[in-house]
Amino acid sequence: MYRNYSSYVNGQHLPSEEWVYVLSADSLLDDVFASLALKRKLEQGRIPPHDLPSTVVGRVAKADRATVQRAVEAAAAAAPAWSAVSPHIRMETVGRMLHARLADHAEDIAAVLVEEGHPLALARWQVSGMLECFGPESVSFYRSQMLQEFHRGERRLQVRRQPDGVVCLNPPQNAPLSSALLGVTALMAGNALVVRAPRSAPLGVMYVMQEIVAPVLAECGAPPGTLNVVCGDPAPMLSCWLAHPAVNDIIYFGSSDAGLKFEARCIAAGKKPILELAGNDVVTVWKDADIDLAAEALTESFYGSGQLCMIPNQVLVHPDVADALVASLVRQIGHIRPGYPWEPDVLLTPVLRNEKFFSCLKDARDKGAKVVCGGHPMQLDEVRDPGGIFLEPTVILVRGVEGARELHAVRHETFFPLLPVIVADSAPDTELMATFIGFVNSNRYGLRNSLWAKDPAVIDEFIARVHTGGLFKVNDSHIGFLPYMPTHGGTGLTGGVFGEANYPILRTSHLQGVSISPGSRPRDAVFGAWQNLIDERLGNGSRSQPDAHKETTPCAR
Repeated sequence: MYRNYSSYVNGQHLPSEEWVYVLSADSLLDDVFASLALKRKLEQGRIPPHDLPSTVVGRVAKADRATVQRAVEAAAAAAPAWSAVSPHIRMETVGRMLHARLADHAEDIAAVLVEEGHPLALARWQVSGMLECFGPESVSFYRSQMLQEFHRGERRLQVRRQPDGVVCLNPPQNAPLSSALLGVTALMAGNALVVRAPRSAPLGVMYVMQEIVAPVLAECGAPPGTLNVVCGDPAPMLSCWLAHPAVNDIIYFGSSDAGLKFEARCIAAGKKPILELAGNDVVTVWKDADIDLAAEALTESFYGSGQLCMIPNQVLVHPDVADALVASLVRQIGHIRPGYPWEPDVLLTPVLRNEKFFSCLKDARDKGAKVVCGGHPMQLDEVRDPGGIFLEPTVILVRGVEGARELHAVRHETFFPLLPVIVADSAPDTELMATFIGFVNSNRYGLRNSLWAKDPAVIDEFIARVHTGGLFKVNDSHIGFLPYMPTHGGTGLTGGVFGEANYPILRTSHLQGVSISPGSRPRDAVFGAWQNLIDERLGNGSRSQPDAHKETTPCAR
């Protein structure tokens, strides 16, 4: 199916003289260099649009600077009116309708993701995450965090979150659709939103935003400009957002190095940075873990050829079960294979620039690590080939915790199918537990952490003492989605100075206290508390105010 999208600004579809063309994932796998050459010719206007080959699955208008400016201005004009809409409509109604529309279009969304090169199984996984994000349990949690109400005497007291205003979102190239939808929860807070569809994969973002989200907002009474979607190069668009006085927040996905520099630019420009940077997740396997289940979770490290930020990046294992874990892991890796993205059992994706993989592997070998399996490029049919665009799932064994972070593969996120298994030296369990917890907490990144253990005391100790990361999971899939739980966000090099679990509805809003009185005497409000204290000391508590209590009424009014 051929898809064609213009820029979407202020409720209108704007034309463009420049277009970004999207080629089928199959054509890229069949001949990547010829496909990239065709894409370049199309975008240079050397092939007329009425003579497109069948390998072209869609095109998206490339927004110029004026269109990007108009998008921000439209959002600024819409934000006050949208924030005044009932929170019940913004959160419950929008959330319920989005969940229903996403469920109705789940197969279509997965199909668009496959067109952009996501394996079908992982496309369906992404859709399941979108549904959890807007599911009734998650929406009820959002509501509970946006407003709490209390009574004290004649006063009604509120602690609420107010929208920041105009939010701009720069999603990543590897998962733009799901990341853009995560940002839609900022709309539920009462913000207006500008989304950049990345040039490398714009179709999914445009499809969901224009054909699902925009109609829901219109049906809920959102003014034009509440949502704006444009495609373009990141650098000029980010510069425009930083320079525009109407922009309040910028949600930025990218590498840690680039992201921390962008954080400084945001602060200098008076913008709130919300960073989604690299992950380098640690999975800890204790001696009483269910080894086969733990190994099954570790195979998630190779999904998408490791080009996902929330996968396991390294394993820290108790020496008593290290051999059993490695054996089970190697055995289970066998089902992870390359192929065309529409094949239901394919999980590996191409790694077009693999020189960093081999550099990282050499670094690990030079520092004493042992390659257990993998380590070679291969073709679509799994035949080893130096020119192959796929990489074998690779496991390396690292002996000892001390010095493990000298390896690049342990110290930094790798973003290819390479999993270090770090085997701790034998020691009493109390020492090992302290070593394990210290190792997890000393990780400079902090997206997710996992633990596999059965002993409740061990689990409790880890939960109490591990303080890094935006999500901690015990005896569970590392990447599986759950209601209430955050899908993104973290500490350290993952989230920057202000990093934490990322619920955009919360991160793009700010706390505000409200006191509502029918008409209190100001002098009593200022000096009455002291008089009450004196009266109580004298045994006369008649003027005392009743204790504050939380009212269990619905949050949205």
